[in-house]
Amino acid sequence: MTTILITGVAGFIGHRTSEMLLAEGYRIVGLDNMNNYYDNSLQEYRLNALKKHEHFSFYYADIRDAGKINEIFAHHPFSAVVHLAAKTGVRDSIKNPHVYMATNTQGTLNILEAMVKNNVKKLVFASTSSVYSGQELPFIESLPTDSPISPYAATKKAAEIICNTYHLLYGLDVSIVRYFTVYGPGGRPDMSYFKFIKSIEEGKPITIYGDGSQKRDFSYIDDIANGTVNALKSVGYEIFNLGSNNGTYSLLDLIALIEKNVGKKAKIIYEPFDKSDMKATWANIDKAINVLGWQPTVSLEEGIERCVKWYLNNKSWVANINIV
Repeated sequence: MTTILITGVAGFIGHRTSEMLLAEGYRIVGLDNMNNYYDNSLQEYRLNALKKHEHFSFYYADIRDAGKINEIFAHHPFSAVVHLAAKTGVRDSIKNPHVYMATNTQGTLNILEAMVKNNVKKLVFASTSSVYSGQELPFIESLPTDSPISPYAATKKAAEIICNTYHLLYGLDVSIVRYFTVYGPGGRPDMSYFKFIKSIEEGKPITIYGDGSQKRDFSYIDDIANGTVNALKSVGYEIFNLGSNNGTYSLLDLIALIEKNVGKKAKIIYEPFDKSDMKATWANIDKAINVLGWQPTVSLEEGIERCVKWYLNNKSWVANINIV
């Protein structure tokens, strides 16, 4: 049975990607440090679901700990690594840049070193649309990405570069997947859609930074996980945008869809636009379509309906989650 290591396995994308690979007959070894950037109950919820699978095993580990990473690699014959573990959050990265550098860049280096030592040749590395700041829409992979406007984006770009170096030095086969605003049931409570659903349902005000006209390429979790699985294909070294290929939805559009499904109007507080934020994102996904044979299938309307249903069905415990 083919064994794949997934870092950040209790995270939103790590959990769903693991489920898909387990369903395809892979053995999954997952690691996560279960950090408290957001409420641990969601991570426990996802991890407990994975632990029900016979061919899933878990390590409580931090990618910053090179010794522990090497120990895990020594115990398993990995055929590939899906590296999703990261310190996320644009605004928090401005407050705590050192932990972002240590996790996103040094942690990635630790994974690469362990792969080389143990002759593991395939890596899927999760990057972000945030590296495209200031570029023309829609974003295509060939655009320059050397002007990040947050430490989060800068550390992800640095990790991309070191991945390319290890491809050139050691022949690692690397798929860089740049994610665009991933959302879905059981997602991250620091993301706007989660905050909006919870607050609108509870009749509490929501905060928008700017006038709400900023646009996002909202990408449904199942589509993103499918793209991540497809990126296990041998490609040499390639970068792929994984998004919905639709950058026309604004935050106000998102709120309107949530209001429709929750059945309540939002109470909105407007704050000044955050200069570390991006005005718009929009993925050109032609490369992922042509090389990976991947396309998104879930519309924002359908995805938000599923998110609201999940929230209401799990409200007995989700309502107690602290949103960041």
